[in-house]
Amino acid sequence: MDFRMVEVVRFGRIVNDGVMGGVSQSRLRPDPEGMFFEGVVSLANNGGFASMRFPASFPQPTHSLALAVQGDGLRYKFTLRTEKAPQVVYESDFLAAATWQLHRFKAEEFKTTFRGRLVQAPPLSFSDVSEVGILIADRQEGDFRLQIRTLTAS
Repeated sequence: MDFRMVEVVRFGRIVNDGVMGGVSQSRLRPDPEGMFFEGVVSLANNGGFASMRFPASFPQPTHSLALAVQGDGLRYKFTLRTEKAPQVVYESDFLAAATWQLHRFKAEEFKTTFRGRLVQAPPLSFSDVSEVGILIADRQEGDFRLQIRTLTAS
């Protein structure tokens, strides 16, 4: 996925803590260097997260995913969802450095969660993925800004 392309950015959607009464806000903003995922995380009203999601599919076999990002020094979660376990989130943490970084993820590096709690789930196969996302949480209150250039499979 090339997030420098406006037509790709249009497929994204935002899911913030407002689904639980929180007041965090975020948005996706196109940019020729890479889409921005930015906003404010608030802990008010038992909130505390902002996320974005995109439909995705990867060929069989895919051994790793590489995410090119730069950001604000905060910790984010790269999230995956599958049709085989639609309620489960496969997640792996990364730090968003101030310069462009390529973060590589292998299937065994993802933990499985449901609403932030660890759960048992089927092993992750990248070819089963139907949705990718980025989540900021873990009581990181305040402004955030992450720029995303590409997501590639290998």
